[in-house]
Amino acid sequence: MGKVTIDLSEQLYEYLLSVSLRDTALQRALRKHTDELEHGVMQISADQGQFMALQLKLMQAKRVIEIGTFTGYSALVMALALPADGKLVACDTNKEWTTIAHRYWEQAGIANKIELHLAPALKTLQMLLDAGECEQFDAAFIDADKINLRNYYEQCLHLVRPGGLIMIDNVLWDGNVIDASNQTSDTKAIRELNTFIHKDERVDISLIPIGDGLLLARKL
Repeated sequence: MGKVTIDLSEQLYEYLLSVSLRDTALQRALRKHTDELEHGVMQISADQGQFMALQLKLMQAKRVIEIGTFTGYSALVMALALPADGKLVACDTNKEWTTIAHRYWEQAGIANKIELHLAPALKTLQMLLDAGECEQFDAAFIDADKINLRNYYEQCLHLVRPGGLIMIDNVLWDGNVIDASNQTSDTKAIRELNTFIHKDERVDISLIPIGDGLLLARKL
């Protein structure tokens, strides 16, 4: 085995952020607000958000789907990466969390770019497909319930264009994917998806050890 990815100590991670992270006071405020909530751990890391935004800029994305919006941090950073006429379709079912999200989107001046659907994501994705949106999106970010990961992935494969990018969060699952004693339904769903996409010849892939593990799948 060649050189492996460096192990980040807390001090080294802080250094990494100090020389790379470019965020706004509003982004920091939303992260702080979310951290104080009961389920704040579900929020993506700041460096992951910046990495995702960079991917969208590199591919000059204009239309994005998000599955699992929570308090809106990932939608905020992605919408900021889109051009003025860009559009992000956000899927969630929790009105309380997305009300927080909308307040920050308004303050950031990007609420007009975000179309929020409060409904089961599979229903929203099917609605988009039925409306003729097949291959009309540049990218998708999946960060929702794990049981439906495969279904979300398949629908997104239909919705993103060739050359489009699907990003899937939590694929390392705090290390639980390699714990043989962990056989929860969520853990098994993530393992199965990782294995499936590894062999899926419809996409190019890379699994990035950022945040809780981010899988990138580029549609061929």
